Amino acid sequence: MPNARPSRRRLVVAACCALLACRSPRAERPAGSTPAWLLARYSQEAALAAQSTVLHDFRFTDGREASGITFQTHIVDDAGKAYKKVHYDHGTGLCAADVDADGRPDLYFVTQLGTNELWRNLGDGRFENITDQAGLHMEDAIAVACSFADIDNDGDPDLFVTTVRHGNRLFENLGGGKFRDITAQAGVGYSGHSSGAVFFDYDGDGLLDLFVTNVGVYTTEEKGPGGYYVGRPDAFHGHTHPARAEASILYHNLGGNRFKDVTREVGLVDLGWSGDATVIDANDDGFPDLYVLNMQGANHLWLNEGGKRFRDETKDYFPKTPWGAMGAKVFDFDGDGRLDLFVTDMHSDMWANIPPGDWATETRKADSAPAPADFFPAGKAGFIFGNALFANLGGGRFEEVSDSLGVETYWPWGPSVDDLNADGWDDIFVAAGMNFPHRYGINSVLLNDAGRHFLPSEFLVGVEPRSNGETEQVWFTLDCSGPDRGQFFCGVCRDAGASALGCRWEAAGRLTMMGSRGTRSAVVLDLDEDGDLDIVTNEFNGRPQVLVSDLAQQHHVNYLKVRLRGTRSNREGLGAQVTVVLPDGRRILKPFDGKSGYLSQSDLPLYFGLGAADHAASLEVRWPSGRRQSVAGPIRTGQTVEVVEP
Repeated sequence: MPNARPSRRRLVVAACCALLACRSPRAERPAGSTPAWLLARYSQEAALAAQSTVLHDFRFTDGREASGITFQTHIVDDAGKAYKKVHYDHGTGLCAADVDADGRPDLYFVTQLGTNELWRNLGDGRFENITDQAGLHMEDAIAVACSFADIDNDGDPDLFVTTVRHGNRLFENLGGGKFRDITAQAGVGYSGHSSGAVFFDYDGDGLLDLFVTNVGVYTTEEKGPGGYYVGRPDAFHGHTHPARAEASILYHNLGGNRFKDVTREVGLVDLGWSGDATVIDANDDGFPDLYVLNMQGANHLWLNEGGKRFRDETKDYFPKTPWGAMGAKVFDFDGDGRLDLFVTDMHSDMWANIPPGDWATETRKADSAPAPADFFPAGKAGFIFGNALFANLGGGRFEEVSDSLGVETYWPWGPSVDDLNADGWDDIFVAAGMNFPHRYGINSVLLNDAGRHFLPSEFLVGVEPRSNGETEQVWFTLDCSGPDRGQFFCGVCRDAGASALGCRWEAAGRLTMMGSRGTRSAVVLDLDEDGDLDIVTNEFNGRPQVLVSDLAQQHHVNYLKVRLRGTRSNREGLGAQVTVVLPDGRRILKPFDGKSGYLSQSDLPLYFGLGAADHAASLEVRWPSGRRQSVAGPIRTGQTVEVVEP
């Protein structure tokens, strides 16, 4: 980017200071200390918790160093040195699966530059990097999302990875943690602006099909360092240009590791600026429907017509949808036996920057008044400007209840949902934060109060503040007396007030730019096999967090894990619904959809916290094939139950 003239520099500094919303001067908080505005939030959460019966006396501790995981995401210049508002900053996925059949979940981290990495779980919270020996090295692939699923029904998880214009990739698991690239023969190597990827069996033939979301054309033909395609200067107005739309793709699994693009054949032509999607059986007819998110516009519900065609039924089911949707998760938040839908909206939070510590405003829907008028070609009436929790009322009716349940959050990417306190009610972890050049934004932990409300608990359980109270990191460095002399920030950072941007001048014209830490994706799993759930994150331009729970050390945990093995259905049982019945008759329903966070699909057992119950009375499965199966109890806690389809 060319050096700006002095008058423009002043404008840029003023604009960025507005973006940062009074970022605290660094001199007022030493490295490793927690800002006062974050500490104040702990007091607020403690006061709320004092009025709640939700179990929250357990903590997460970041065990990354002890884990041995050294992975770090590396970003393209469009999200760093040449910063611009372009979709590259939307980040990268994280997936988990037992790739080598040793009974322990392994981790696959995605990055833009460098290579994605596969880390093998050695037990006791320790990992080793097996990327190269696994055959998964992908140098500078500008990767986005990952999905584990058993595409060939041989009993081990295969891997699909999306990229931005570097070709999507499919790897077959050969067993023992070894993979081979079968992209060409499979026919799934589309090269475009791909994002999320979801495996599901849309036609009930026992083979997993694949839906790939595409954002839209937001790059030019110019290449930058590492071979990425430089973003368009007006990328965030791309959705207002119909010619830039890039249809998402539905691939039908033909068997024999071959897929066919049937997008138009089945009528599922979605032209939204889609970052991700999720499966939901909205009309409960046994055929999986697709809810496709739109980063800048209306989301779409595509109803599955008997496994043969899809039709857009959004208006009948969801007359209003979040405008800037990022992530989604289907789960039964209130225990009524019907699957609800939670959608996070990040882009609506980009119009007005809330000062740090204004928690009341962060938990309200966004004000869309400052947004560019052309962002809404058809008006604003059909939009929710914030997160949405759609409660399933039955009969194809959904009610939006996010505000009354307390699930509005700030700068959210995607939700990961599971029972963090093992009380029998699924909780929510929301990955969040906008990084450079914005101020720090917290990740959220929302503990489920028996479906009545969600208790904000990230500070109570140690997810916030981060380890050592850190909120920022080095974002990039420049040699402003040498090769970077004409770079944009070398000019901007010489103006008065530029320290608020994160500018740090070192000796001899060297400039260090600081940026806020931020999480993009997360997976919830029992990492150390102690019976409680841990959280692993993928950080944008940073190292992951490995948040290890001490719940099992503080309490006796009653739980079950359930593994499925399909026969008529796909081998993995993806798409099944599993219900655990407690001795008092309460039923806990979970869909097995693999959706583990933003840009992520994992192959993990279902986890059921049982609360005070020391056993389950029975277990029921509705298989993707439509078969229903019951496993009689009592089923003792603390075990993994494998259910085989008859």
